[in-house]
Amino acid sequence: MVQYTVTLVTSHPPQSGTFSTPLITLIGTGGTSKEFKLDIPLQNLRPGSSAVFHLSVSSPLGRLVLVRLHTESRLGFPELAWHCREVQVEPPGGPAQHFPCRKWISSVGSVELWEGAARTVCGETLELLKQHRNLELQSKQETYRWRTISEGLPHCVDMTSLEQLGPDFRYTRSGPAFNAHYLRGFAQRCESWKSFEEIETLFIFNCPPGGAATAEYVRSHWQLDSFFGYQFLNGCNPYVIHQCKTPPPNLAVTPEMVQPFLPACTSLPQEMERGTIFLADYEILEGVPANCVNGRPQHLAAPLCLLYRNQQGELLPIAIQLKQTPGPDNPVFLPSDSEADWLLAKIWVRNSDFHCHQLVSHYLKTHMLGEAYCVATLRHLPGAHPLHKLLMPHLQTTLQINIQARTSMLAKGGVFDKSISCGLDGVTALIHRAMQRLRYSALCLPEDLRERGVDSLDNNYFARDGLRVWGAIHRFVERLLQFFYPSDSAVQQDSELQSWITDLFHHAFLGLQQTGVPQSFQKRAELVQFVTMVIFSCSAQHAAVNFSQLDFDLWMPNCPASLRQPPPSSKGSRTLPDLLHHLPEVNSTCSVLLTLATLSQPSSDYIPLGFYRDPPFIEETPRNLISEFQAELRNLGSEIDERNAGLELPYRYLRPDLIENSVSI
Repeated sequence: MVQYTVTLVTSHPPQSGTFSTPLITLIGTGGTSKEFKLDIPLQNLRPGSSAVFHLSVSSPLGRLVLVRLHTESRLGFPELAWHCREVQVEPPGGPAQHFPCRKWISSVGSVELWEGAARTVCGETLELLKQHRNLELQSKQETYRWRTISEGLPHCVDMTSLEQLGPDFRYTRSGPAFNAHYLRGFAQRCESWKSFEEIETLFIFNCPPGGAATAEYVRSHWQLDSFFGYQFLNGCNPYVIHQCKTPPPNLAVTPEMVQPFLPACTSLPQEMERGTIFLADYEILEGVPANCVNGRPQHLAAPLCLLYRNQQGELLPIAIQLKQTPGPDNPVFLPSDSEADWLLAKIWVRNSDFHCHQLVSHYLKTHMLGEAYCVATLRHLPGAHPLHKLLMPHLQTTLQINIQARTSMLAKGGVFDKSISCGLDGVTALIHRAMQRLRYSALCLPEDLRERGVDSLDNNYFARDGLRVWGAIHRFVERLLQFFYPSDSAVQQDSELQSWITDLFHHAFLGLQQTGVPQSFQKRAELVQFVTMVIFSCSAQHAAVNFSQLDFDLWMPNCPASLRQPPPSSKGSRTLPDLLHHLPEVNSTCSVLLTLATLSQPSSDYIPLGFYRDPPFIEETPRNLISEFQAELRNLGSEIDERNAGLELPYRYLRPDLIENSVSI
């Protein structure tokens, strides 16, 4: 008889334990053991415990390669799923082998665990394990099927409830929760705000003293042109403006119009040549259908906003045209217009930015594409694959939050249906257009910033911090993939990897050649770039566009989700009190703010970028690289804090310890 020592390690969270009895089978290169029922007194599977068992096998099993686990309910006790952290097996005369689990185990089906080392299919020498890789992927491809929500949108997982998702991909977010007490109770008030003082009262009750400095700053500065321009760089949607070298043909602006807002010694053509003129163009919204809110039609615009970066580094709007086609009913608004006209024009730009922020920069580029990255990873990369181990901590939570979004916010009766200008038809139309315009370079931060000409602006803190976070991720990914892929040919020969990117090209990017997304990987550098993009999108980009939104939107006039009057077709007929009849009604204001408050609250137990509940790798080199990555992120956080200490309005959304590792809200 040969004795094996088995240690079952239960995860730490309070609900990880079970009353049930574990059953285990050891699978080695020399044979398979019988199934052992580990029903030994006082060896309970309590949270955080390690239960040790000694198993006698008639003959050696060779090198262990798999462990099969399931449970059996104990008589008189309820059956509770068991969250196993790992199984350690010490063979006779040899060092302990580690079989990571991090899954829920029950009596329904069994789970087979790989030994902890990561390896590609090319490095798999045992036929048994090659077969197991194939069987694992076949099973996952049956479970995680693709579904088309609407033609022209990225595909999603074919599940409509969290029950279908299964326990391994469900999670519960822990507080702190936003105190929504002062946003409820307005559902029946389908009327305009009576005054800006009323809006301020709502703001004060929902902005804890000392707890929301940015929101307070927004309320105090929202009418200033300098702050309006600042938000294009450091607000919750820093992905719109681009350097403007030639006047857009459909923007009816002449050099004479804007000369009063430029230095006397220069002109618009000269400033364009110098690179100080920028454009925010919301052409993507042209023709998107508008919604009805409270039974009344809402309105959308597709504005063009021209901005000038002055010698103090301020980005100032100098002309706004609210519709794409010039004409007598489409005036160009200027800073010299009446206060009400100019402010209303800026409000229209902010409303357009709200839609592009929520549905393109946020939902499409982080949530929808993040879900596609997750589904493709499950379908084509088995648990032993190094990219599965690297990516799943950044993708694990995306499926749940997206299923919840599709059944609540983006469903009939949800906030987009009831309170937002675009409505559900507009959601589909806008995302479809965004997919047609999407380019791979826009998903890769260094290329995106460089192409838009905003990478070197001193006060673009999003760009500065984002480039450093991107660089840290890129260096980590590059060194890690060098370890697993020693050459370009190793990348080319990984059939699982090639199936992964092919699936993503067709289901995430819809086979659209114009995106420039790779359909295969021929060089390791291409793989490094793509993996960096995936991790950045699902961590840092999501943090920048999600956790900032309540700060900039709590003062509703700064970023209204709907507008109830059509874009003005003339000047001089409005006063400041008239703007209240353009802004959202009371109930829709509170509905949107309640949603944004929920989305903007990080979980108290979130995992920051670069950290893990359980280390994904057991190899020494990857573990050392993770430690170096974490140290670089900590240093970056300290430098951001030092920089922010000297700013009137600190930018903190890309401080690494505030970046959640994955999209979970």
